[in-house]
Amino acid sequence: MINLNFFPSRPIAFYMARLFIVRSLAVLAGLTLVLMMLDLLGNAGDILAVPGNGDADLWRYVGYRVPQLINRFLPFSVLLGTLITLATLNQNSEIVSMKAAGVSAHQIIAPLIVAAFLFALAHFAFNERIVTRANAALDAWEAVDWGLVPAGSGVQSNVAFTHGDNLVFARLVAGRDDAVRLAGITIYERAQGTLRRIFNGETGGRDPGGWRLQNVTVFDVDSGVQSRLPSLVYGPDIRPDQFTLARVDPDERDIFSLRGAIAELRAVGRPTESLEAHWWRKLALPMSSVLMPLLGAVAAFGLARSGQLIARAVIGMALGFAYFVADNFAIAMGNFGAYPPLLAAWGPFFLFLLIGETVLIRTEE
Repeated sequence: MINLNFFPSRPIAFYMARLFIVRSLAVLAGLTLVLMMLDLLGNAGDILAVPGNGDADLWRYVGYRVPQLINRFLPFSVLLGTLITLATLNQNSEIVSMKAAGVSAHQIIAPLIVAAFLFALAHFAFNERIVTRANAALDAWEAVDWGLVPAGSGVQSNVAFTHGDNLVFARLVAGRDDAVRLAGITIYERAQGTLRRIFNGETGGRDPGGWRLQNVTVFDVDSGVQSRLPSLVYGPDIRPDQFTLARVDPDERDIFSLRGAIAELRAVGRPTESLEAHWWRKLALPMSSVLMPLLGAVAAFGLARSGQLIARAVIGMALGFAYFVADNFAIAMGNFGAYPPLLAAWGPFFLFLLIGETVLIRTEE
């Protein structure tokens, strides 16, 4: 008699889901701990070298980096959790027992897919509420070389744009509209492509006559003379949005603020295809966890005593790695404008969905 239920049975479904969730979380915790220790060893010296920084700042760095590591390696942990769970069940002949009871391959991995969908929901919420803020805070802190970050909302780092022939850089930009505040401003004044003068201002803000820079150092390239000015007004025609929209980092914005930035850029005629690809990827990346049980299911089938269990686990891992490579390649093509935004974000997902389903059907027996 063919079993047409979605799950094999409630006890088996809860048993497999529990094994899968525990192993995936254990892999994620192990990866995060090891990678965080290695990362902290590489940056602790630079952080502590800043006067006034201490142990609290190291913990602050950990608080910023751990969400980034979790966001990056959660789908990979789900893949490894799938392989460990299914390989263990196969090794203990539990998969054989379920198939002997009439349970199909899709019913065997159904509890894992449902549990992976819960991972995807948690991943999306975690990225939108925590990771984006951690990215923005860490980038702003790193931009001031682990020193004091100016207070303000919407802090952006390393903003650059052109103003006529001149190049304008701002190390930090905070606020919006006429309340925009600048720090670490550098202006390269050029005439017909030749550099003439370099202006360096410590801080700056909106002024009725333009942008007033404070504590300005002026270097004349032709004479080689450097002078200092208490203040300087520059660029009366520069709009505040040229600073706030010059660098829109999708990793630092949640899905709603990124959609608003895309609308603002589109309104002023700026290209938005790359940002649209990243907007769609905010939905596609968490859903990659749902794909991992299907790609790793190859480890569940085939007799363990045939000696091919390890080979099947390697095949499942290779499929997962291939997906991550294809996903990064597609989003890179989306950044260059070679792929449409929707295809760049969702193309690898549906491609490997078909590949995983094909492999599962071909290896079920």
